[in-house]
Amino acid sequence: MPISLRLPPEVEERLSSLASKTGRTKTFYATQAICEQLDDLEDLYLARKEIKKVKAGKTSTTSLSDLMKEYGLAR
Repeated sequence: MPISLRLPPEVEERLSSLASKTGRTKTFYATQAICEQLDDLEDLYLARKEIKKVKAGKTSTTSLSDLMKEYGLAR
């Protein structure tokens, strides 16, 4: 699905320069950047959602030391 991005001028200049120097397209680098950041963004938003559930008392937590004991990793 095609999308359109409006980049700040300094980012556009850097992207154009990189593409020119390497012989790759700006689209290639924009796609690379999005793909590399998407996992982190998904993790961030899912973690925030879980924190809200914990604070609201809708889910519980387990300490790291308890998990380590449960799986035989405690020292």
